[in-house]
Amino acid sequence: MDDLLVEFKGRMHIFHSSEDESLKQILELSYLAIQSICGSFDIDENSVGRELVLERSRYVYNEQLQFFHKNFSTVLHDFGMQNVIYRGDDFGTDELQE
Repeated sequence: MDDLLVEFKGRMHIFHSSEDESLKQILELSYLAIQSICGSFDIDENSVGRELVLERSRYVYNEQLQFFHKNFSTVLHDFGMQNVIYRGDDFGTDELQE
């Protein structure tokens, strides 16, 4: 989670550490929220999931969470389908995983 914190702070141009605990909590809750919608995934290996966690965290940090689901509904839906039904495989196969 520390790497994710560094990445988030870089994106948000946050150069101090006074908010680190709060930011970690935002990132952790965003990870759990995205997993609850899209299924479990490894945040270090899944770039789409990681991006969604970072974006949701950005919305939370800026107190705009009410707009996240509307703005990212297509990506959330596509990622959830790919992650749960196809188990992270690229689209293009007609076979479902059991």
